[in-house]
Amino acid sequence: MDELINAFYLMWENFPGTARLIRKDRTIIASNAYAKSVGFVTDVRCVSVGLPEIHKGCRVNEMFKTGRYQVVKSETGRLRYWIPVPGRDDVYVHVTIDPNSIDGMVLFPAPAENK
Repeated sequence: MDELINAFYLMWENFPGTARLIRKDRTIIASNAYAKSVGFVTDVRCVSVGLPEIHKGCRVNEMFKTGRYQVVKSETGRLRYWIPVPGRDDVYVHVTIDPNSIDGMVLFPAPAENK
């Protein structure tokens, strides 16, 4: 499990949204800096963080059932992903990104003009 947690931090620590490595029972086993800053800390069940309505539409059960990632786009444009970990049926990665809150980032730069 330590190797998996280390790999999680390598990939997700600087992600500009919440990223969590979560057990099937919904216990957080690792979270990036952004997620920690909003209360998603280790050894806490993800569903106990924040208001209950933010967890409506959770697709983790569907992800485990199908073995495929799931994504939901909220009315405000937030993207929530539930991503299976290859070779594991006991953990998953859950990330949320709010494109509206990425300050100073150009998501789709204009193409360079041909000269």
